Amino acid sequence: MIAALPMYDRPETAAATDRYWGLIRDGLRAREIEAPDDLTRTDDLWTLWQSPDLVLAQTCGLPFRARLHARVQLVGTPDFGLPGCAPGYYNSVIIARASDGAVPLTTLMAGRVAINEGLSQSGWAAFHDFAQSIGMTPARPLISGGHRNSARMVAEGRADIAALDAQTWGLILRHDAWSERLTERSCTRKTPALPYITARGRDAEAIANAVEEAIAALAPEDRQVLGLVGLARIPASDYLAQPLPPDPADMPENPVTPADDHG
Repeated sequence: MIAALPMYDRPETAAATDRYWGLIRDGLRAREIEAPDDLTRTDDLWTLWQSPDLVLAQTCGLPFRARLHARVQLVGTPDFGLPGCAPGYYNSVIIARASDGAVPLTTLMAGRVAINEGLSQSGWAAFHDFAQSIGMTPARPLISGGHRNSARMVAEGRADIAALDAQTWGLILRHDAWSERLTERSCTRKTPALPYITARGRDAEAIANAVEEAIAALAPEDRQVLGLVGLARIPASDYLAQPLPPDPADMPENPVTPADDHG
């Protein structure tokens, strides 16, 4: 049996995440559901997400709707109580360097865009959707390999702009001193946040109940570290209704701006 909670795992949150898993694990075992003693921490998330041994893991909304939804079961969506968001929803924050505060947002968006990966709702799909909403087609982005990497690329001047999910951005502001060089320029529309999944054939409802109990039982200090408020039950159809973005590799080398569109 395997379990993983990788999406917001970083050294400053690891101990609280492990205690959170301990509460979930004990709740699962009380329901006679096998659960591993410890979380698996691996970079091979696609293998983990699709394993028949998966008890619980967190994925992203875009991988879920693009590839996973027919292969796994949705358990629920952790709610971080993000400002302006319904339970279990989130948005991306569009960030740039604080020193570029006077530069128009469209100019920055026409520059070097850093994204964590092409199958990321908050890093790529949300950014592409935002660009389209203002009449822009972004250029082919730089692939950073992680939201924190994208933010650091902007802070260090290796990229001009990036989109990060709001929970990740909060952790960066709290723990990374170099975030002082960054500023929020805008935010994207709200979409269902990063869901918990389990393998086909497992009792997803019982697992969800164990997760809810674990969140309620978290010590106040761990709740503050993790930012968890509760577990939302968002239908899979709400995830599947979100549009799929193009492959970043298929984007033009140069951006298409509203002015370009109209000659």
